[in-house]
Amino acid sequence: MPSSGSPPNVSSDDLVNELKTTVAEFHFQRFFETVRDKCFEKCITKPGSSLSGSESSCVSRCVERYSEATSIIGQTLLNQRH
Repeated sequence: MPSSGSPPNVSSDDLVNELKTTVAEFHFQRFFETVRDKCFEKCITKPGSSLSGSESSCVSRCVERYSEATSIIGQTLLNQRH
């Protein structure tokens, strides 16, 4: 019986990969929540059962800007590591 408390036949690489996946999912969830909140606040002036054309365009542009900014920041951080 393993003394580490981890299930038998689970390698440390598997645990590391699982942890990386969990962290990535957490960061994606936080990103999604931030974009949702910021873009809603910026673009939706009168919440209703559907979006107006201008609200829809605003949300699309807002999400695109956040995605681009996140990509640029991620690439910059990656480049700084090397």
